Amino acid sequence: MADAALHGKVTFVGAGPGAADLLTFRAARAIADADIVIWAASLVQAEVLDHAREGAEILDSAALSLEDVVAVYRRAHDEDLKVARIHSGDPALWGGTQEQLDRCVELGIEVEIVPGVSSFSAVAAIVQRELTIPEVAQSVILTRLGGGKTPMPEGEEVREFARHGTTMALFLSAARSGQLTQELLEGGYPTSTPVVIAYQATWPEELILRCTLGTLEETVKEHKLWKHTLFLVGPALSASGTRSHLYHPGHFHGFRKADPAARKALRAQGATP
Repeated sequence: MADAALHGKVTFVGAGPGAADLLTFRAARAIADADIVIWAASLVQAEVLDHAREGAEILDSAALSLEDVVAVYRRAHDEDLKVARIHSGDPALWGGTQEQLDRCVELGIEVEIVPGVSSFSAVAAIVQRELTIPEVAQSVILTRLGGGKTPMPEGEEVREFARHGTTMALFLSAARSGQLTQELLEGGYPTSTPVVIAYQATWPEELILRCTLGTLEETVKEHKLWKHTLFLVGPALSASGTRSHLYHPGHFHGFRKADPAARKALRAQGATP
């Protein structure tokens, strides 16, 4: 590119799972500063547009192809405009963000990304569960079922991830709940594994269901869920919290000294405070 200077700006805004009050302050400022706002009307509540300034151009991304969106970015470059591209959830996950970022770089547009609340953490908050319980689950696997519109890379099958037996958050999988159940079972989860099914989390239409892996398919079909649905699966969803070493009086760090007797007790348990 002959002219290395950047012109215009595109800010990819993570709007969270839907509720407008889950926007970050930075996200709200980006929307307020924008000359053009592109938003996903079917995935984000309309109240997020309350942050847009009067006179801003508002476009619904549902009616736009990638080429249409890139044309807006090209106009932003040519006219030195600011664009807020609002994505549901967090732009780092299943948002088609990278292909847009690549085009912005090619066009010579300044880019910023504002992270958002992902639906998996929003659902965990709604059901008041920590997903990483000590001695039960210390990892969270974010994935989706294969066989949909976007092929899964080899080795990323749900059944393979399920072999870890930890907490899983499964997106974009409700339309094939039978296949989802089968792969989770094949991976080693017992039928009694607790499951949270969340439809339209944080929306007025929100529906939160608790079941087990053995009843997942029938629960999904009973409520006719096929999109906008997230699954949380794993033993951490019902396990009691165990004592964390972080707040144990025998644990020390840069801001707190350990109680000698408590530290000795921890060492006797084989811990390394």
